[in-house]
Amino acid sequence: MTTTVSASYANALLDVAAARGANRRAVQLAAGYLPGDHQAPDDRVPFAIFKALMRESARLCHDPAFGLHFGAESVFQDISIVGLIAHASATMGEAFEQMNRFARLAIEVDGHDAGDRFRLAERDGALWIEDCRRDANSFPELTEATFARFITNVRRSMPDAPFARCVHVTHARPAHADEYDRVLQVPVSFCSDRNAIAIHASWLSIPLPGSSRYVFGIFSDRAQALMDKLLESRSVAAQVEAAVLRRLHTGEFDMARIARELGRSRSSLYRDLHAEGVVFETLVEALRHRLALDYLAGRKLSVAEVAYLVGFSDPSSFSRAFKRWVGVSPGAARAGQS
Repeated sequence: MTTTVSASYANALLDVAAARGANRRAVQLAAGYLPGDHQAPDDRVPFAIFKALMRESARLCHDPAFGLHFGAESVFQDISIVGLIAHASATMGEAFEQMNRFARLAIEVDGHDAGDRFRLAERDGALWIEDCRRDANSFPELTEATFARFITNVRRSMPDAPFARCVHVTHARPAHADEYDRVLQVPVSFCSDRNAIAIHASWLSIPLPGSSRYVFGIFSDRAQALMDKLLESRSVAAQVEAAVLRRLHTGEFDMARIARELGRSRSSLYRDLHAEGVVFETLVEALRHRLALDYLAGRKLSVAEVAYLVGFSDPSSFSRAFKRWVGVSPGAARAGQS
């Protein structure tokens, strides 16, 4: 499954990076992510792009603990409809259930195809919220952000509510481990057998002061519609487009390479696309065309920058392709939008 995050989630990360001193555009360029001016909050961004945004933010902020700070400094209900549903729930237990139900609307992870991302489990005489995503150690920054958001959002909205008792993570102790103590304010165990937060069981029954069944119903209906749309997009063509988008700025997105990335052979990918009435080369051409128009309409990038982002090694090749697509040069197209 090709995983994605919501555009609002990715942009919240950029907001924190900018607040911490990074140049927002520099982060976007480094990660190969420059959305158009008309991007909607519920648009989807490839997970690989989000991962690059996280790491480029840490680099440009000179902040190895950026994952923790992103989680602590972003308010979930401000960046995702999932947070709004949780905030309108009757109890913290219901908020957890709804967060789990719609979690992929904010961010999909490896393992979402097999079930819920989080589960409640009793271990060692305690109740744990366990993160079930696979291969978590390949991106420990997401573990940091997730647990920091869980703990600080509860602390911010309900400072007197008993919640976290301790945290376990499977990755090794990082050089910035002291920042875990400052942000999370509970004991942390590294190199554990789980990514989990031990919680006070009473937390699940705590009523939420912002609960509204009317608002809850409206948000739930909207979230379900978004979930249906997201699941319907799981065509082979959608997977290919997402994979190409991740690699577009590198210029390395031939069919054989994309097939390997999707865990397929080139021939099987060809057959599956053919069954959907899609030709790989046509799909790629349409994607580059669409993105080029979007970037040029934004009027924030030079023609050379647009050429790079849509996978051309030099602006002249891009200009020839663009003229083939729309009949005029990129500069003329931009002038015509003025």
